[in-house]
Amino acid sequence: MSFNSVNDILSGLEQQTQWQEQPFQRLLQCWAEVVGTVVAAHTRPLSIQRDVLRVATSSAAWAQNLTFSRQKLILKLNEKLPTPLVDIRFSTAGWQSSPEPEKSQPTVLPSEHPSYLGDEITSVKDTQPHTTNPNAAFGHWAKVMQMRSHGLPLCPQCQCPTPPGELQRWQVCSLCAAKQL
Repeated sequence: MSFNSVNDILSGLEQQTQWQEQPFQRLLQCWAEVVGTVVAAHTRPLSIQRDVLRVATSSAAWAQNLTFSRQKLILKLNEKLPTPLVDIRFSTAGWQSSPEPEKSQPTVLPSEHPSYLGDEITSVKDTQPHTTNPNAAFGHWAKVMQMRSHGLPLCPQCQCPTPPGELQRWQVCSLCAAKQL
C-alpha cells in the first residue's frame, strides 16, 4: 500500500473535470474587468447556454447599446474563458430577480442614534391639557422643547442646545453638520 502526499491528492483532484473551474464562474470573476465598472453596474450575467451568454440589463437602452458592441465584448471575454462564446444576448428580462437574497439593513435602536437624549429627558410629562387654540398649543410645545434642551451642551457654531451624541459624532449639531455637506 502506497501513501500519497496531500499535495499529490489535491493536484489529482484539480485535474478531474468535476473540480475544474466552470466557464460561467470564470466569466463572473472577470466581467467587471472586461466591460468596465460603469457597464458592470447596469448589467448582470445570467447564464451560458450552448455557448451563448445571456445578460440582464437595467434598461432597454443599455441592452440596445451593448448589443451594438457585443462582437468586441465576445473577443475580450473569449481571451479569459476556457470555452469560447458564440454570441451574447442582452435583455431587461431577469434584471429584477436578484441572484442572491437582498441584505436587509441592520436595525438601529433609538438609543444608538446620535440625537438620542435618553428616556428621562424625552418623557417630559404633559403639564397642560391639549388645546385647540394654536397659540396655546405652540406655547406648550415651546415650553416642552425648552425643558428638553435644558442642560444640553451648546453647538460650537450656532450655540444651540445639542445632544451629546451629535457633538461626539460631528463636533457640531446635526443642522450645522448638514450645512457642511
